[in-house]
Amino acid sequence: MPDFHEQTALFDETPSSSGAPSYLADHRARLRDRFVSGGADPLPDYELLELLLFRIVPRRDVKPLARALIDRFGDMGGVLAAPMDQLTATKGIGPSIALELKISDAVVRRVLRRRALNRPIVSSWQALMDYCHATMARERTERFRILFLDTKNVLIADEEQARGTVDHVPVYPREVVKRALELEAKALILVHNHPSGDPTPSEADIIMTRQIAEACAVLGLTLHDHVIIGHGREVSFRAEGFL
Repeated sequence: MPDFHEQTALFDETPSSSGAPSYLADHRARLRDRFVSGGADPLPDYELLELLLFRIVPRRDVKPLARALIDRFGDMGGVLAAPMDQLTATKGIGPSIALELKISDAVVRRVLRRRALNRPIVSSWQALMDYCHATMARERTERFRILFLDTKNVLIADEEQARGTVDHVPVYPREVVKRALELEAKALILVHNHPSGDPTPSEADIIMTRQIAEACAVLGLTLHDHVIIGHGREVSFRAEGFL
């Protein structure tokens, strides 16, 4: 069996040099042509994942592998966000394939973060939500992030303040406002995830948010929103009337 370096040396294959059976090369060529002519939107997740796997696994049919990954992790985002140990526990996925998928995940997160940072929140709210979903939606434990904004509501910092369990994350209002003052922020957006996938706020979420809002008001800070990230959707405390 080739080692990691031998496997990565195969990534630069082209249809003419892969040595794959002609039917496989034809399938790959057709799928690439569909992507070139129509873009990614018409392709189901498993075909988009196939395109990615073409570069990683040059000499075998990766459609069953792509379907198995989607079946296990739900969608393309779930596959890329899956931990290494869960990826390698999937039949046909070794360390080198898992590593390439995690590199792809890191690239996606970096791009989405760049789109969200240093831009007014009003004009980049969707970019911000896309980044939060990519970063938090598939985490197996609750994570609590704080987005710090300046006087023009431009995002100046994005920090994870706490990690918790599958259904709870400890948050201390004093630490939240202390960090805001250290960064000279003027406004905050709180973000945390629900690993269950259901972003409905709990009573504890509501109480904690009101405590932070009160602490912010005392120090002249604005709490714009608290957003809970679920699977494929989010809940805004401001929109739901909790703030």
